[in-house]
Amino acid sequence: MFYALMAQDKPGALQVRKDNREAHIAYLKENGIVAQAGPLLDANGDMCGSLVILDCADMAAAEAWAANDPYAKAGLFAEVKLAPWNRVIG
Repeated sequence: MFYALMAQDKPGALQVRKDNREAHIAYLKENGIVAQAGPLLDANGDMCGSLVILDCADMAAAEAWAANDPYAKAGLFAEVKLAPWNRVIG
C-alpha cells in the first residue's frame, strides 16, 4: 500500500535541512520502500518541506519509517502528515 508523507519545515530551518540532507537521501535509498520523494519549495525556490511516497505494508511501517528519517531526528519538521495514497497516474 502507498502512503504519502507530507512534512513542512520549521520556519528558518533551511540550514538544518542542508546539514542533514546527505543522511536523509541515503535513508531514502537504503530500505527500498520509497517510491517517490522530493522537497517542497517556497516562493523563492528554497526547500521548505518534503513529499515522500512510501510503498509499505501498513501505517505502522510508514510511521516507523517517518520517525527514523534523519530530518525528523534533527527536529526539522514543524508538521508531518501521513495518509494512505492511491496512485491513479504514474
